[in-house]
Amino acid sequence: MLVGIDNDVYNRKGHTWWDSGNPLSFLHGSLGTGRFDYFASVLAQWWGDDATGRSAVDVGCGGGFLAERFAELGLGVVGVDPSEVALAAARDHAAGAGLEIDYRVGSGEALPVEDASADLVYCCDVLEHVDDVDAVLSETARVLRPGGLYVFDTINRTAVSWVVAIKIMQEWRLTRMFDTPIHDWSMCIRPGELTTLMHAHGIRSREIVGLGAAFEEPVARRGHGAGGAGPVAVRGGQPAARLRAGELDRDLVHGYGVKE
Repeated sequence: MLVGIDNDVYNRKGHTWWDSGNPLSFLHGSLGTGRFDYFASVLAQWWGDDATGRSAVDVGCGGGFLAERFAELGLGVVGVDPSEVALAAARDHAAGAGLEIDYRVGSGEALPVEDASADLVYCCDVLEHVDDVDAVLSETARVLRPGGLYVFDTINRTAVSWVVAIKIMQEWRLTRMFDTPIHDWSMCIRPGELTTLMHAHGIRSREIVGLGAAFEEPVARRGHGAGGAGPVAVRGGQPAARLRAGELDRDLVHGYGVKE
């Protein structure tokens, strides 16, 4: 890693992944609802209301927050993570919830999944942690079936993300959630960079979405909505605007692409 990201934190804290006192639970509570609502809307757009019987691969599944949500939709989920501690917590929680999820030790750069076997691959809070994003996307394309969906969530490399993700969340003593470096700002990915890599592996970007704050009134962003329309209403953690790659200034971004 460029400045020594401490990815071993997922082994040290992974056994309590689902505990409210674990800072990793922030991914389930504060962020989970907004991102999953977006992902579910993408699946509904492409597949309708019934995802039962389709297959999904969760790249960097951690303790299984999203794996369980997708399994509840009826998908057969394979969760992949390099942390055996986190996977043990994920298996225990899934068993307690009565969910059958196939958790496997592995990495995004070498997925333990067969070629062209997945209808969906999703990758959340992962791309900004890996040394070789290109390799992860190559593996993603390998396991996706033609017409399969790739959905993602990552941190944009903006001035705001530097302040929030680096200074506030991990460096400033009075505000930090982690006492160890979990992000390196230089490894965060701009939407245009990610889109270029996706296209190189036959995954066509269909949308990049900034997740903004909740406001009661529409936010005037004329010229930035889908098809150049605006203003765009932002409520309850809903996506702030659907923007083309390269035009996105939000510090947290979601999006999806389709395997050719």
